[in-house]
Amino acid sequence: MKGIEIMVKVSIIMGIYNCAKTLPEAIDSILNQTFSDWELILCDDGSEDDTFLVAEQYKKQYAVKIKLLRNQKNCGLNYTLNKCLKAAQGEYIARMDGDDISLPTRLEKEVKFLDSHSEYAIVSTDMQYFDEKEIWGRISHPEYPVKADLVHESPFCHAPCLVRREAYEAVNGYAVNEHFLRVEDYHLWVKMYAAGFKGKNIHEPLYQMRDDKNAYNRRKFKFRLNEAYVKLLAVKELKLPVWMAVYSLRPIITGLMPRFLYNFLHKKRLARMN
Repeated sequence: MKGIEIMVKVSIIMGIYNCAKTLPEAIDSILNQTFSDWELILCDDGSEDDTFLVAEQYKKQYAVKIKLLRNQKNCGLNYTLNKCLKAAQGEYIARMDGDDISLPTRLEKEVKFLDSHSEYAIVSTDMQYFDEKEIWGRISHPEYPVKADLVHESPFCHAPCLVRREAYEAVNGYAVNEHFLRVEDYHLWVKMYAAGFKGKNIHEPLYQMRDDKNAYNRRKFKFRLNEAYVKLLAVKELKLPVWMAVYSLRPIITGLMPRFLYNFLHKKRLARMN
């Protein structure tokens, strides 16, 4: 993405995979933003359903606003987002997923914050969880995360984030490595904080994430191991006290929980925040 002329304020990068049924709602939520100086970059990651065809229809209808890329095979979100980044022309980079919803003022409020706070490179928001029946939960992180927060968990919700282009460039985007699958965002924040960047969380739910009965199936144990690995990296790269490495055990213990127990604790935590 280096050397690309700035053409728009915000580039929204979206890796899409087997989300044909939910993609229209996700794209419509971007089209309905109160902030309009954006481009949407979609990259289909080898979908096996009609995801690409749905995206293609939107591309035809909104040719000026939407770019559509395609991987010939499934390459993973890390690779796909980097591909989107190479095509991005915005001053700020926003994330979005193909089965979620950005509430109307999301981009407006995030852009306003970065425009008026040059000392920050990252801004994200609280996020609501919903299923086919209702909004059932909410997640919130520290308003101004510090380095020590990164060893506990990812300090920002990835999908609602808005990040300065130069922060992505400074850390060469997302690491494409098996160790960072499903934790590409967590590792990204570690790299950015190690490089001297910092961020803020807006304590207002401006994004809604679909998290239903199938969500547990995406949380495979190998991804828990990846999370543990990133925690160890955080201790090393951020020069935190060595004893903090004990936090790397948490995702492993969570991954060994019986399914019913994990589901109960997961929903109880997010419902309490809601």
